[in-house]
Amino acid sequence: MFEGKSFFEILSMGGWTLYLLFIISVLSVAVIILKIVEFKKKSEVNIEDLLRRAEQALKKDTPEQLVSYCRNENKPVTNVISAGIKKYIMTKDSNIEEAMKREISIEVVRLEKFTTLIATIGSVAVYIGLFGTVLGIIRSFHDISLAGSGGISVVIGGVSESLIATAAGLCVAIPAVAAYNFLTRAIDKFVVDMEYTVSALKEIVHATVNKK
Repeated sequence: MFEGKSFFEILSMGGWTLYLLFIISVLSVAVIILKIVEFKKKSEVNIEDLLRRAEQALKKDTPEQLVSYCRNENKPVTNVISAGIKKYIMTKDSNIEEAMKREISIEVVRLEKFTTLIATIGSVAVYIGLFGTVLGIIRSFHDISLAGSGGISVVIGGVSESLIATAAGLCVAIPAVAAYNFLTRAIDKFVVDMEYTVSALKEIVHATVNKK
């Protein structure tokens, strides 16, 4: 059925819905790549080293240098630490948990940016494909009504072409849903790391305040 046909000729066989699916598939792939690269960069951090650095900074009474370092790193965990240390600098006590939890909420919103778009594409692409198929079948039955007795060959060809839209919808939806699930799990991992950092840094600050 596709022998000798160009890519755009195949797209035209599925009607305007196939063009729409092609556009959102490109958008989906672009966002998936963007988020994977972003998450890889933001996950490149050693939490234990950061906590040791925080402990040393507090012992040497140089928390401002730690805040500057965390700001330059600009990763979810370092931003949470920065929020806690800033609170410590302002109050000089160990009540930093709320400031760090607020920062976690902010970081989660940043991490989730565009992920809902991937989920939407994964949900909607199948229905767009089915809609294209229904339109193709309607067109095929219209053609057979015009063709008369010779219409069965017309409708078979038309239906086979219209099913391209359903196949294309599945090809767009399946990777998008899989990517959304992968990104969701990655975000959960970030949250676990940030919550661990809150607990550990709170203990470090509390010990520092008690010594003073």
